[in-house]
Amino acid sequence: MAHPRLLIIYTGGTLGMRPGDHGLTPSGNIEARLAKAFRQLPLPQQQALPSFEVLSYPQLIDSSSATPNNWAQLAGDIAERLKDYQGFVIIHGTDTLSWTAASLAYQLQGLDRPVILTGAMQPLETPGSDALDNLYGALRFADQPHVKEAAIYFHGKLLRGVRATKLHSEAMDAFTSPNYPLLGERMGDDIVHYRGRGLVDQQRGAPRFELPDYTTVSDGAIVRLVLWPGITAWQLAAWLDDPRVKGGILQLWGAGNLPDDPSLLAVLAKASGEGKMLVAISQCPQGSVHLGAYAAGKGLLDAGVLSGDGMTPEAAFGKLVHLLAQPITDEDRRHRFLSPLVGER
Repeated sequence: MAHPRLLIIYTGGTLGMRPGDHGLTPSGNIEARLAKAFRQLPLPQQQALPSFEVLSYPQLIDSSSATPNNWAQLAGDIAERLKDYQGFVIIHGTDTLSWTAASLAYQLQGLDRPVILTGAMQPLETPGSDALDNLYGALRFADQPHVKEAAIYFHGKLLRGVRATKLHSEAMDAFTSPNYPLLGERMGDDIVHYRGRGLVDQQRGAPRFELPDYTTVSDGAIVRLVLWPGITAWQLAAWLDDPRVKGGILQLWGAGNLPDDPSLLAVLAKASGEGKMLVAISQCPQGSVHLGAYAAGKGLLDAGVLSGDGMTPEAAFGKLVHLLAQPITDEDRRHRFLSPLVGER
């Protein structure tokens, strides 16, 4: 028999869970369970499935427990097996699925084949579950040679991984791409890929993977601060003055507004002056920040805060994690953050 074209990597998550004494818990034996599930598909869909092998991680996780070290393991496993498979499907929990997808995009720059992440809102064996449809679509898109990036397939839609975010905690249509159009979608039994929206024309030469050691930034070195009415300088300083903090995501109001309080800017300027990398995005799911467009946000640029444009929290956080793990200068980090690397901005 020919070598299987695809590799499914099973990390855990709701899709593979089964009821336990204390609720749903990650469960193994996924290869046999997938085979049984795929036999339930209509015959034309069974025939359309590409051949695959399964790699199941020995320590399955609920995705709420995922860390940058898990992201690094996944990227390393894909890079190690790249020549053996034409595409990859990652089964992952939905809570941090978009965070993992964003990180993989940065680590696997120059990717020349599909890496499709998927999961489910209900376990595979639950009646009416979305798991089988998501798996089928993910496998079909993972077999498309013109998909050359890390993407998420969920509820009939293919989303750029570094542009996606989880929108709903219960609905089957849980993920969206607020500032970028779909890469593809399933229409009946047909898989439609919108090639003009992908990275295929931007990737040149061999993959230029960056597989850094994320250990140094996995212990709270990057913080995420969402502004609230009445935030004070001492509260901001409680996070940013800690010497263990190396960078931070600031989620501002609207197009990049900060309260009219000079002491807040002083905290940010102090942190930036100490070499801490601070970036700003909007709390609004859609649209971009424009630092300095309003007087309320003009001082941010002077304080050394970088604009994240329309990046999602996942994309901005994953990029900070990635850049701070690189052996490069602060100036290079800042330049690379402001430059689009994998279609994230």
